Amino acid sequence: MNFKSISYFLGLFCFPISFLAFINILYSSYFDYFLSIDSYFTTLFVSLFIGSGFIYYGKSSKKKINFIEQLFLIIFVYLLVAFLISIPFYLSDNQVTFLNSFFESISGLTGTGFSTFKNIKYLDPTLILWRSSSQWIGGLYFLFFLIIIFANKKFTYKMISLTYSGDSDYSSEINIKKNIFKIFIYYCILSFCLFLMFNISGIRLFNSLNLSMTIISTGGFLPTDFLGNIISTNFQKIIFFLSLSLSMFNFYLIFNIFDKNILFKDHKEDLYLFFLSIILVIFIFFNNNSSLDLIISIISSLSNSGLTLIKSDSLSLYFLFITIIGGSLISNTSGIKLARFYILIKIAGAEIIKLISPNSVINKTIFDSERKIIDGDIKISFLIFISFFLSLFILSSFLVLDDIGFEKSFKLSILTLTNTVNSELFNLENLNFANLLTSSKISLIIFMIIGKIELISVFLIFKQMLFKD
Repeated sequence: MNFKSISYFLGLFCFPISFLAFINILYSSYFDYFLSIDSYFTTLFVSLFIGSGFIYYGKSSKKKINFIEQLFLIIFVYLLVAFLISIPFYLSDNQVTFLNSFFESISGLTGTGFSTFKNIKYLDPTLILWRSSSQWIGGLYFLFFLIIIFANKKFTYKMISLTYSGDSDYSSEINIKKNIFKIFIYYCILSFCLFLMFNISGIRLFNSLNLSMTIISTGGFLPTDFLGNIISTNFQKIIFFLSLSLSMFNFYLIFNIFDKNILFKDHKEDLYLFFLSIILVIFIFFNNNSSLDLIISIISSLSNSGLTLIKSDSLSLYFLFITIIGGSLISNTSGIKLARFYILIKIAGAEIIKLISPNSVINKTIFDSERKIIDGDIKISFLIFISFFLSLFILSSFLVLDDIGFEKSFKLSILTLTNTVNSELFNLENLNFANLLTSSKISLIIFMIIGKIELISVFLIFKQMLFKD
């Protein structure tokens, strides 16, 4: 294992946390929030020290790591960066334990939104901003992982090649730097556009800033206890609906939208997601008194955000099923993903057709595009499907030992694996994470990360450790 090279890249991931801490220091100074400013100075210096130490340790190594080492890097990034982000939580005046602080930071980094805090509106505004920042940086890091690491041609279980139209040559350091820079610029532009949209709709500046950082990562942190305290008018609801939709689709959609030659060819998956959204809305319309709030809840579930304006009793299982589907392969969403469901359903239908009419010509294109579904895609889709429910069984087994009941354990396991917040949408809004057993919190921390990197990643790591060449 090339630990020196891993440590070099790990150190690089520490410096953005220093920048976020510096921004919070400026914010605290400008608005006279000096109560917790020392915690951000501590985070700034600790992240700079640790980052510089790792880079110094690995500067003489070869700056190239294999796929398994990249998976180790991702896990180390989540753990180390979560530790750095947990410092302001732990040093705050809210008497938060280290485990709860670490739980809060992992929840932010993975875009899940589980929180040990109650009465959010009474928190220090800088701490609220810090929570939202953790989701923003987590979404950015995941896009780095998604394009740079999970686009590996040897291990294609993320199936990015089925929808990604960008530069797939990552062999050179120049191309890696170029793609990281492009992702950063695009991500910042999208975040700023969401901020402007919220602000124009009449949402106050502070709430607009926090919402934009949360939504771009399909997260679940709010600057208040209930979304309805922020969004009330129909115009604001429409803006919120559009912002959720934007984060659900392929990250590169907005940048290709002006190029009509590649728009439909490279974004068929997004077109199918759009049609699926319409079908789900129609289903709700014919079975309930449809409203804009319900439509928002559907998109929120499909984008693995979970933020809602309603309290759902009869439809909670319906919304849970939608969260399992997830959004585009190249987005911050989690879940099994629509493309994998599509492949399994299409191949199952093709096998049935073969039984009825053996001489039939089977169309094996993905979303009717030029890309073909190969046997490897079918195997991976099925393996992801099985591993998801295996993870669901394992996590539920740990959570059921806690005093929350089987139904809540099952629901919470689904939300953990899809990195979706426990909102009124799923009747889990009153769940107190601070009171959970230590074993439950650790299990949730582990599976929040697994929800992002897939259980297959863990299997590959164990395979490398047990069967070394």
